[in-house]
Amino acid sequence: MKKIINYKKYDTDTAKEIASMSSGGSYTDFKHYEETLYRKKTGEFFIFGEGGAMSKYCERAAYENMWTSGSRIVPLTLEEAQQWVMEYCDGDKYESLFGPVDE
Repeated sequence: MKKIINYKKYDTDTAKEIASMSSGGSYTDFKHYEETLYRKKTGEFFIFGEGGAMSKYCERAAYENMWTSGSRIVPLTLEEAQQWVMEYCDGDKYESLFGPVDE
């Protein structure tokens, strides 16, 4: 997926995939969603997320008061990327991306 946000290009084909997470459950669950963290060549981070009709990635359907599955790219600040990695990855992954952490 390629998207221009605030005059910056985000492209899942050219960025490096860092890690992925899943909310769990079945793909047929309307609340199910998945996120993949990417890092651009410039060092910026973003998430590509997709999910069901009751997930945070849902989109309004063509019909009134109807929702459908959707996807989008979400740019992250460095702090947001660090928080995402702390929540969904292990310590080795965090330190490989952001450097050693004090004990």
